[in-house]
Amino acid sequence: MPSPLARGEGQPRLALANIHKRFGSVVALDGVDFAVGAGEVVALCGDNGAGKSTLTKIMSGVYRPDDGEIRFEGQGVTINSPEDASALGISTVYQDLALCENLDVVANLFLGRERGPATLPPPLRPLDEDAMEAKTLEVLAGLAVKLPSVRRPVSFLSGGQRQAVAVSRAVLWGSRVVLLDEPTAALGVEQTAMVLRLVRQLRERGLAVVLISHNLADVFRVADHIVVLRQGRRVGSFVTAETKSQDVVAAITGGNLLAEA
Repeated sequence: MPSPLARGEGQPRLALANIHKRFGSVVALDGVDFAVGAGEVVALCGDNGAGKSTLTKIMSGVYRPDDGEIRFEGQGVTINSPEDASALGISTVYQDLALCENLDVVANLFLGRERGPATLPPPLRPLDEDAMEAKTLEVLAGLAVKLPSVRRPVSFLSGGQRQAVAVSRAVLWGSRVVLLDEPTAALGVEQTAMVLRLVRQLRERGLAVVLISHNLADVFRVADHIVVLRQGRRVGSFVTAETKSQDVVAAITGGNLLAEA
C-alpha cells in the first residue's frame, strides 16, 4: 500500500525544491525537486552521472546548492555542513560505512559520544561500558538486528551485519531522515535480505528513508516511491505499487523520451 506522502497526503519531512548545482561548466543538478515523508522509503535512481550523489551530498550538507529551497518539516532551512544536517536529524550511511573495524559494535555506536560521569571532563571520564552496552542491545533489538556479539570487532562481521551497525548508529542518535547509499551493493542474497528487512524496520519506526540504489529489484521490494534523475534533471516520479520496472528503466535510460518523440 502506498505511503501517505506517495498518496499526496501529509507534509514531507524533508523537501528540496528547484535545486541547482554547478561545478564550473558542468551542470550537476538542474531544477530538481525531491521529497520524503515520515514512515516512507523513497528510492533515488539513475545512471552514473545522473546527479544522485550530488543531490545526496546537498541533503547531507557536504555541498551547498547554488539555488533552490530546502524545507524540513515545513520550515525553510539552510544546510551548510554535515553538522547542520546532523542537528536536524539527517544521517547518511555511505557505502564505506565509516566504521572502525578494530573496535567492537558498542564502541562504534558510541564513537565520539561515549557515556560516563558528567562530573568529570571527557579526558578524565571513565566509560560507562554497561550503560552503553545495554543501550546498544536495546537499539539492535528494536530494529530486529541479530549479531553474534556486540563485543565482537566489526572486522569479524559480515557485510550485512556491518550495514546494520551503521544504520543502528543513526537510529541511536535520534536521526529522523536516513540516507542509505547503495546499502546492498556487493552483498549476497541472505545479507541483502537482512538489509532490506532493516530498511522496512526504519519505515515502521516512522523514519524518512532515502534509498540510493542501482538495484531495481531491491528498490521494488522496499520503496514506496521512486524518483529518477537523468543528466541532472528529475525525469520520473513513480508510486512503486503502480509502476512496472520497465517504466523506471525507460526513465533512467531516456527511453521514455524517445517513445514520446
